[in-house]
Amino acid sequence: MLPTAQSVAAIVAVMNEERTIANIMKQLNRLPFDEVFVIVNGTSDRSFLKARQASQAVIAAYPEPLGHDVGRALGAKLAQSDILLFLDGDMVLHAEDLISFIGGVESGLDVALNNITPYMRVFAKRDSVTHMKQFLNASLDRPDLEANSMTAVPHALSRKTVATLGIPNLMVPPKAQALAVHHGLRVGIAGSIDVIRSNKRRKHNTGKKNRLAELIIGDHLEALKAVGGLTGERLAFVDNLRSRAGAGGEV
Repeated sequence: MLPTAQSVAAIVAVMNEERTIANIMKQLNRLPFDEVFVIVNGTSDRSFLKARQASQAVIAAYPEPLGHDVGRALGAKLAQSDILLFLDGDMVLHAEDLISFIGGVESGLDVALNNITPYMRVFAKRDSVTHMKQFLNASLDRPDLEANSMTAVPHALSRKTVATLGIPNLMVPPKAQALAVHHGLRVGIAGSIDVIRSNKRRKHNTGKKNRLAELIIGDHLEALKAVGGLTGERLAFVDNLRSRAGAGGEV
């Protein structure tokens, strides 16, 4: 049973995942979700058929690729539940492992993140995307989050989070996370699943300066700009060592 009396939706973004989607749906079928949405987009294989055969989920199919994370935002737009759990169609996770993220929101979190820190290399050997995740959290005065991010699944959101941030901001997960912290929403760790090792390696997400890495780094820059415009360019990096007013500068 789910650890909440609130309604819960599961949202799965899918693009050419015929090998995994049926097993994902079988795991979701083991939990009494109020809503399940599968956002199939830009697919040339049998992902839609496999998802339909394996579940009674609502499947939204788009012939063209929607782009990274847009499927999650669309699922959030369709969902009416109090708690939204986000998954990707390329990764089979056991139903038991998903419960802690739902429980995290039930316990008071608005953004319940996956703690992937135990599965990372030492800082010096991490890639540029991981460095950006950690830098963003430090800039938000949340170094406790380390490199944990809404870019990783699974994660869960409260209905309050969706209402506060708006659907468009969910298309850029680092920006959504930064705005969640800025607006005082409760962002924290709810579970820990190794999704690094099981992440499917594709041409666009491997190697230095791959397209996906460049996209995610750009997302973090967008997040920094958005919050900097609301709180000041220095964010959490306070300058107490200069008397700027003494030289006619801004305080």
